[in-house]
Amino acid sequence: MAQAGPLDGMRAAPGGSGPGVAGSGRPQGTLFNGTPLVGTFFGSDGPSGTTWHCTGSVIDTAVRDVVLTAAHCALNMKGDYVFVPQFARGAGPDQQPYGIFPVQHVYTDPRYTPDQGASTTKGPSSDLDTAFARVAPNQSGQSLQDAVGGGLTFTRPGAYAQSVTVVGYPSYAHNSAGQAVKCTVPTAQLPGYRQMSMTCGGYYGGTSGSPWITDYQDGARTGHVIGNLGGYNGGGNDANVDYISYAPAFGADAANLLADAVAGQDPPTGLPPYQGLQLPGGARRWKNAALMACADYTGDGLDDLLVVWSDGGVTLHPGDGRGGFGAEQRLLKANSTWTHARSVAGGTFGGGRPGLLVRWSDGEVTLYPAPGPSGVGREVQMAKPGSDWKNVVQLTAGQFHGARGTTDLLARRTDGGLVLYTQIRSGSFGTGRRLLGPNGTWTKAALLSGGALKGTAGADLLVRWADGSLDTRTGVSASGPGTRSQLRGPNGTWQHAQVMTTGDLTADHVRNDLVVRWSDGETSLYADTGAKALGTENTLVPPGT
Repeated sequence: MAQAGPLDGMRAAPGGSGPGVAGSGRPQGTLFNGTPLVGTFFGSDGPSGTTWHCTGSVIDTAVRDVVLTAAHCALNMKGDYVFVPQFARGAGPDQQPYGIFPVQHVYTDPRYTPDQGASTTKGPSSDLDTAFARVAPNQSGQSLQDAVGGGLTFTRPGAYAQSVTVVGYPSYAHNSAGQAVKCTVPTAQLPGYRQMSMTCGGYYGGTSGSPWITDYQDGARTGHVIGNLGGYNGGGNDANVDYISYAPAFGADAANLLADAVAGQDPPTGLPPYQGLQLPGGARRWKNAALMACADYTGDGLDDLLVVWSDGGVTLHPGDGRGGFGAEQRLLKANSTWTHARSVAGGTFGGGRPGLLVRWSDGEVTLYPAPGPSGVGREVQMAKPGSDWKNVVQLTAGQFHGARGTTDLLARRTDGGLVLYTQIRSGSFGTGRRLLGPNGTWTKAALLSGGALKGTAGADLLVRWADGSLDTRTGVSASGPGTRSQLRGPNGTWQHAQVMTTGDLTADHVRNDLVVRWSDGETSLYADTGAKALGTENTLVPPGT
């Protein structure tokens, strides 16, 4: 370890790292004596030296010995590193407030792929710049959490816009006193990435891995952490200034990695490369995504996103099972026929493979029993042109009968009536049961999407109303439209939701991931949406692109 190098690069910048507001008017970090749940790492010279590297924080787990940091830090921990909570500059190992904790094993996502010759990247896998370390007891035989008296709660943020306190240890070159820096600021999304950004001065090299805490208090033994300083370019922008910092927003990937660390098992290898959450084409293109449906159209056991475009083209976006998508596959070029598609629903309608139901502008309904990467496949007529299906405004699919197997179809009519079709098969809608007769209330239902919002077998319903309110209906069945819970009251934001579909797109393998295409083309994934709360928002297509 005598030649151990720094775990993260220096981020040089103009200006100092004192407290208050910098001359430019932007926030500036405050130096202080630290807090028990945040510390730094040392290699060969130990905590009496001056080469502290990166920042770590204590995570509350059943094993009581887990430290959060950045993956680009952990990749360089090859040797006898120790973690020192609330590091005290100039004190030896026995004089540190809580002792020192030898790093035993580090856990990083194998899909995190640094640029050649570096430990960081600007690529999509920078979203995965999170790591966890398991540490041994301190010199007194105490576990990490016993020694410091608690830990931070790993938390998946519901949105990129948050208020956080970021605590870290700038390197000796910018912080010879060895103090911690803290700053409480709002966050926003780093466009095109599943990452948050913040503006505050003083976050030089050494602060990589710093926790982003939503309810920070000095000296507290609890709190909620939603990300760690890192991500794009190791957590800093291309100009390498100290006042712009990034953090991966915790999602299913980080949750899975933490579970691996707690279990003491390395994460699985051999997974497809991480593609990021952004769908190709930008917001200007995605304004033209007219209809969407989710089902396993590639046959790999993971749901995919099928899109019908306003020019009649049809594309398939293979899901990777972790909230991302593979390369776009074109099933149909632009054509006049599919410009007449008015509603679609994906599901297993009587066959062994997922199919696609399409309601056309003239009232015809057709079933494509087995769309796939090679095309939409053959067509089966379910209802003739001019049929009563021209009075159906919306379709959505789900196992509303509560069992596995054949997918059911819920239809909302122009008069507000709801009809549930079960036992659908090629050429037949099976049994239709009216859940609601004509009514004024449901004529105001703008969008419908079926999903397993309770995390169990069966399907529930998401409803976006004309006034922007958003409801769930659980327990939808032939007996009625289920029990209502309101996720959002009337609002202007959700009035801009133009297309919705729900699928099994993330690692929990439950059909509860909501995809929304907004009026400006921005497209969002609300991962793990529940019956009473929207899931974590991830931007698939950022606005203004």
